[in-house]
Amino acid sequence: MGKKVTVVGAGFYGSTTAQRLAEYDIFDTVVLTDIIDGKPAGLALDMNQSRPIEGFETKVVGVTTGTNGEGYEAIEGSDVVVVTAGLPRKPGMSRMDLLEVNAKIVRQVAENIAKYAPNAVVIVVSNPVDEMTALAQLATQFPKNRVFGQAGVLDTARFTNSIAETLAVPVKSVKALTLGSHGDTMVPVPSRCTVDGKPLSDLLPAEKIEELVVRTRNGGAEVVALLKTGSAYYAPSAAAARMAKAVVEDSGAVLPVCAWVDGEYGISGVYLGVEAQIGAEGIKKVVEDKLTDTELSGLKEAAEAVRAKQADVASL
Repeated sequence: MGKKVTVVGAGFYGSTTAQRLAEYDIFDTVVLTDIIDGKPAGLALDMNQSRPIEGFETKVVGVTTGTNGEGYEAIEGSDVVVVTAGLPRKPGMSRMDLLEVNAKIVRQVAENIAKYAPNAVVIVVSNPVDEMTALAQLATQFPKNRVFGQAGVLDTARFTNSIAETLAVPVKSVKALTLGSHGDTMVPVPSRCTVDGKPLSDLLPAEKIEELVVRTRNGGAEVVALLKTGSAYYAPSAAAARMAKAVVEDSGAVLPVCAWVDGEYGISGVYLGVEAQIGAEGIKKVVEDKLTDTELSGLKEAAEAVRAKQADVASL
């Protein structure tokens, strides 16, 4: 039985994610859905016509869905569903400004996933991602390990890129990490950052590292401000696609994701950005590693900030 992945939402983020997943050539089918009539089918046709050039066989199928669940039967049998549906930020908006409007969309999508793809692993990328991940789990009623969110892979990539540019070194020589929430309580982890194996703190003064931390925290807003319309999608789609790949290949890759935390780091009962081992059943386990006291208290602070908002989404 071939592998199948669905991407819900055919905006820039969703369509680029679908393209990356197709080009991996590890799936039989990539399904792309959207509520705009014809848009997903047009994008799918365009992607399929790139197959002879790029040399992949994965078939892309585009489906228009309706508010009452019409069209969702196309996602049946999906191993993974990536949820990108929702509105992007406009300049000056925080991710939290999207909470109510995107909650309605994500809840409806999640209910249709539960109905048509009850065995899928769900990867949520809709903003604000920590809250939308919690909502998707509530709405699907899936086990918590099968619903997780994308943020840490993206934030870590932004941090890594900034470090590499600052030090004029190849990105592959930099190892970096961010945990916590996707937003104001993001916790970049300088103690786990190295360049060619050397601690980052040996190469840059504390205030310069702090500058890079702040830039990482505002990474999405920086892109939004430059674009004027829409938000980032090249790096975010690369992150979501890589997570879906880890699930389908049952790779056991350890990635920073928004996962359900239950006792790790002394934190319980909340979706939070932590490192986790990813496989066919979603989150195999949360990986606890050493943090400095400052980093740990930042993570606990992030947990409380997110916990308060995740409690609110149950009623949305």
